[in-house]
Amino acid sequence: MQVPAGPFAFARFAYPPNSLGYCGPADPAALLGAAAEGKDLRAVSSLAARFDGAWPYLQLISSCSGIEDPLDSRVVDAYWIGNSLLERVPPATLVAHLDDRFERRAGRDFSPVAHAALLGGAAHHNFHVFAVYPWLGLLRAGMEGAPLTVLDRCRIRWGTVLSAEGDTVTVRDRSLVLRGRLVVEGPERVEQVRRSVDGIGFAGDLAAGDAVALHWDWVCQRLTSDASRRLEAWTTRMLRAVNALPAPGPAVACDARGS
Repeated sequence: MQVPAGPFAFARFAYPPNSLGYCGPADPAALLGAAAEGKDLRAVSSLAARFDGAWPYLQLISSCSGIEDPLDSRVVDAYWIGNSLLERVPPATLVAHLDDRFERRAGRDFSPVAHAALLGGAAHHNFHVFAVYPWLGLLRAGMEGAPLTVLDRCRIRWGTVLSAEGDTVTVRDRSLVLRGRLVVEGPERVEQVRRSVDGIGFAGDLAAGDAVALHWDWVCQRLTSDASRRLEAWTTRMLRAVNALPAPGPAVACDARGS
């Protein structure tokens, strides 16, 4: 399986929330077209730097790893999927990074974010979703419906292709559920997601049995067996970190947008 250049890999995962208006530049069609064509590295790189949620994490990972380019494919893979570069970000450095970005907005509700980072959190997208966003705190505070849905859809998850036709792919994956105060993986489900808009997309040809990475209602890319294991392992670790908190995560929005 050919690994796309870092900027294009980033765009594949960043496009779904961008298309919903949650983060990034105001013209998601430009990101979709540039990423799908896979030609103009400069254009995609320029768009990537405008994602206020993800870009600082890429800078943090690259800096701690001694990698000059935040859009190096290894750095992008670390943020969206998870790899050994995340271990090069010391917990204290991650806490300082989060403090600089979110403490002023979260106020007294920032403490659980910092605590989660020290309990095994990492500069991974799913940590940002579970620990920094307000949804887990709102869920534990008794708000049903939307918080769990957003946690489930906004995280990067993995699934198996059952069939693909046109722009639509049917996949089998697993939902998140709340058990007591813990957010855990629930039962398998079958859902329909998108791989393209009018034939313009990222995943290309897909066949039954292919493992894929999903963000919101989009297939972002096919996954190797190694990438699938890493994504599952890092997601489990991020959930373990927030579930271990003695107090709920923030119930006041730090920034309900971003990627």
